[in-house]
Amino acid sequence: MPALDSTAHFYALLQFRGRTAAWPAAAAAAAALEAGKSKIKGSAGLVSSEASLPGLQMAAFLRYLHVVLCVQASLKYLIEFCYTVAQKYLFEGKHEDAVPAALHSLRFRVNLYGLSSVELVPAYLLLAEASLGLGRIVQAEEYLFQAQWTVLKSTDCSNATHSLLHRNLGLLYIAKKNYEEARYHLANDIYFASCAFGTEDIRTSGGYFHLANIFYDLKKLDLADTLYTKVSEIWHAYLNNHYQVLSQAHTQQVDLLGKLFENDTGLDEAQEAEAIRILTSILNIRESTSDKAPQKTIFVLKILVMLYYLMMNSSKAQEYGMRALSLAKEQQLDVHEQSAIQELLSLISTEDRRIT
Repeated sequence: MPALDSTAHFYALLQFRGRTAAWPAAAAAAAALEAGKSKIKGSAGLVSSEASLPGLQMAAFLRYLHVVLCVQASLKYLIEFCYTVAQKYLFEGKHEDAVPAALHSLRFRVNLYGLSSVELVPAYLLLAEASLGLGRIVQAEEYLFQAQWTVLKSTDCSNATHSLLHRNLGLLYIAKKNYEEARYHLANDIYFASCAFGTEDIRTSGGYFHLANIFYDLKKLDLADTLYTKVSEIWHAYLNNHYQVLSQAHTQQVDLLGKLFENDTGLDEAQEAEAIRILTSILNIRESTSDKAPQKTIFVLKILVMLYYLMMNSSKAQEYGMRALSLAKEQQLDVHEQSAIQELLSLISTEDRRIT
């Protein structure tokens, strides 16, 4: 068995992620399935087919059914866990590290859903993206072909899955410098994501971001600027909502027991990593033209302040806040803008003192 696909390797990954407690039961569940000891059927079908069993046999059957359901639950947990870990590594640019988690996500999906299920598609897409990041375009194409073929055969593929497929196809054609084909797939990504989540959802923003990158590379800067602004506004609306709730809670002193407020982005680790990657990429572009449009640079800096504040990373939040304040003063922006940034910094400092 290849090293990247070994149980020992992934157990080490689980240990690193601090999730070892769930491993023994999940590993036993996976082993049971792989050994053919648990052929999972719909629980309703099992019960109806065994309803006439005598009492002792029925009790044994119900115990068996309980084990089957525990196996399903364990595998579903591992599928989601592996998927999130792989996504996080991809957003952080750690493509090699993403491979073991993606492979295990695929393996557990095969065990639970079968070889031809559309549920395998997200894992194929993870492996395709990891392959692209490692420069293995042919291998990425193979994974994407398998994902595309599975979607074509399916009659119940969700809009969210269609969106992910087109996004990864867009990334493939970007890597191949075929921007026309890439734009086609990213437009489809945005369409299906909008159907699934809405046009202003953070899960739709990734399509806008990749499309903006294409226009930026093609020197169509006005189009790129419009899309980068849209992505920034989507993330600002999402994070500002969480920030305002937390800010009001601090102001109203709703925590009567004196406990620390728990800052929360409402995102999983992979989505937080995606937000950091997208927003820092946009910031780098904005900073290259900050003398022409400093407000746009400050806007992205403030979004990053809120993101890191909600992630409870006060040092990073303060760093971006000070950069925003310094730029606002340097460009002699209005007092209201400077006051808004100082308010952010003040809240961060207050929370930091509470923690320490």
